[in-house]
Amino acid sequence: MKLNVAVLPGDGVGPEVTREAVRVLRAVSDFCGYDFRFEESPIGGGASVEFGSPYPDQTRERCLASSAVLLGAVGGPQFDSLTDKLRPEAGLLALRHSLGCFANLRPAIAFEPISDCSPLRPERILGANLIIVRELLGGLYFGEPRAIDAASKSAWNTMRYSEQEIERVARVAFKLAEKRRKKLVSVDKANVLETSRLWRRVVTRVAAEFPDVALEHALVDSFAMNVITYPTRYDVVLTENLFGDILSDETAVIAGSLGMLPSASIGGKVDLYEPIHGSAPDIAGKGIANPIGAIGSAAMLLRHTAKLHAEADSIEVAIEAVLKSGMRTADLLPAAERSKAVSTEVMGKRIAECTVEALNSRMAYFAV
Repeated sequence: MKLNVAVLPGDGVGPEVTREAVRVLRAVSDFCGYDFRFEESPIGGGASVEFGSPYPDQTRERCLASSAVLLGAVGGPQFDSLTDKLRPEAGLLALRHSLGCFANLRPAIAFEPISDCSPLRPERILGANLIIVRELLGGLYFGEPRAIDAASKSAWNTMRYSEQEIERVARVAFKLAEKRRKKLVSVDKANVLETSRLWRRVVTRVAAEFPDVALEHALVDSFAMNVITYPTRYDVVLTENLFGDILSDETAVIAGSLGMLPSASIGGKVDLYEPIHGSAPDIAGKGIANPIGAIGSAAMLLRHTAKLHAEADSIEVAIEAVLKSGMRTADLLPAAERSKAVSTEVMGKRIAECTVEALNSRMAYFAV
């Protein structure tokens, strides 16, 4: 198995967590005898300062020539004064657009050993295992026209969706639901927005292709309450770009920390993997960031791009085993107990070791 991964460490804690994700992937490659290769390229605010672009041409070329892209995070207050075209977020949107990834998968799992990290009662969240499928290339993020008009002291964005954009992401969500608990809730704002009324009609039509999947429609405001109140009720959640961005951050409460959540952006020329958290400039360089979201993204890379399902499972087994052992980064501990926290590097190394142990156990089992 040969895999060329373009690594974009980015800004803030991005390089720290990405380093640990690569460590785990190297452990898999070395143990299994695969040929995984990693090449770093700049993106984000640092790239704007050094190269005059948040998504330099050389980065674009490397990403498009790779098997997959592994991204850390972009942004930081030191870049707030940059022009719109140089802002780190412009580089992120350009990356997504160039790769053509239209379906963003964001799982949220309440692992039993860290249920006490959530402000929600354990009996509410234990057993919660849902995945948000967020449309990634449409809506307000990419709609035109968009502008700030200094003369009129006003600004505007355009939310726009075509049937084709909705159909393709809906099929990704329904196919995923077929392999899970066969339940899908489509989240919109159809009582107010024309785009949402189109969204609801198209999703209902696509649902007819998947008779084994139970479809439910929900309005985004009530769903935002219900996903926290009854998180175990949900399986696959399909929604548009802006709603998906907000709701997936909300589900971090179920997982215990924003640092726990991975993501995969698929459906285009090259798949993109990244933790959903930002660059966390307040803790950058301190070695205390939680790398589990990045490592979980590496597992999704193996599952969706490399089709190495057993290896992906082994990483996820390792994550849960390390958490069950009591190991925690600072974000997974109350403030009074953070002196017990392990560093980003220690957490990454231990998950890499446990991944190899899980792979070894699997080989021993099938050798019997």
